[in-house]
Amino acid sequence: MKFSAHRLDSVEPSPTLAITARAKELRSQGKDVIGFGAGEPDFDTPDHIKQAAIRALDAGQTKYTPVGGTPGLKKAVIQKFQRDNQLDFSPGEIIVSVGGKQVLYNLFLATLNPGDEVIIPAPYWVSYADITRLAEATPVIVKAGIDQGYIAGIDQIRAAITDRTRMILVNSPSNPTGGVYPDKELQELAELLKERDDILLVTDDIYEHILFDGRKFLNVPMLVPELKDRWFIVNGVSKAYSMTGWRIGYGAGPQHIIKNMETIQGQSTSGACSIAQAAAQAALSESQDCVGEMREAFQQRRDLVTRMLSSIPGVRTFSPGGAFYSFPDLSEIYQRSKFQALMKDRNDSSPSRVFCAHLLDHYEVAAVPGIAFGDDAGIRISYALSEENIRTGIERLGNMIHDLD
Repeated sequence: MKFSAHRLDSVEPSPTLAITARAKELRSQGKDVIGFGAGEPDFDTPDHIKQAAIRALDAGQTKYTPVGGTPGLKKAVIQKFQRDNQLDFSPGEIIVSVGGKQVLYNLFLATLNPGDEVIIPAPYWVSYADITRLAEATPVIVKAGIDQGYIAGIDQIRAAITDRTRMILVNSPSNPTGGVYPDKELQELAELLKERDDILLVTDDIYEHILFDGRKFLNVPMLVPELKDRWFIVNGVSKAYSMTGWRIGYGAGPQHIIKNMETIQGQSTSGACSIAQAAAQAALSESQDCVGEMREAFQQRRDLVTRMLSSIPGVRTFSPGGAFYSFPDLSEIYQRSKFQALMKDRNDSSPSRVFCAHLLDHYEVAAVPGIAFGDDAGIRISYALSEENIRTGIERLGNMIHDLD
């Protein structure tokens, strides 16, 4: 007998992790692979954060913590929201989990039922749709292409709403596009919440501090703090503080939802790592200079990637407003006869998957196919790596496209 749960029938392994693993495998074989696949900063965790972890170790903070987070970290999260977002929370409205992904997973399991619908603008982060399905709800994809700056319009979102809609997801700045929701669009979403008390708006703010060109962060909760029962914030320390491996995320929202999320977490992972929580507390409460330094480096890389991609015939791109991703549209490339022959040879109907496979196998560049993000027209390029590697990688990508002429 084969033991397999039906909930896995519509769920795929993470393609970003798969691409990263394949790139590492090729490097172990001596291949000079340029990795545009990983969604993590290449900087080391700042020293003052590592020192906080060392102090916690020396102080013997190596025991179980409260399921929803240590009092010290919860206090730091509350102070962060007051400082950066002018939002007030009590400890009972905060949860700390093993990364932002677990916050989302717990949230979906705590709030969604079979038949519920979740509106997800595309391109979207790879896990949104699959976590929705694991919660036995239905993802409703609202697609926005490059001509819209990859931002779904309010009319599109309204058109997707049914009597089964229970959640709308917003990720700004966005993974995989770097798109940033305009203030007007956020205001319109806030107005929508005023009309519908049966919809929870979830704002994934993990790239909050990686904004370019002087942009100021804004989310829907900042516009309608009085509607605290209708929105939920997901955030974490992974991206802004280069702490991906520390696995600390946090959420803020209605106390009854947080309580149910803690129940789920208590029966799965329990509390997050005690040492990682001490480090995250320092990240949120001590000097923020490191955030600005990394943001400046990412903006310089953004400019380089955008300039180089825009110079390749057949590639369409725009200048991302935040995060550390570019999502060039390759629709024109996909129509070329040589590329069509590649698709036939690989017997694969996904052009972005064929493009990325050929790019990795023959040009030693790892990127993530857009189909993983709900948009087969593009590919995701993470520029969280050195300018030298960026130049080499984009040059190789350009060579591949030239060879497809």
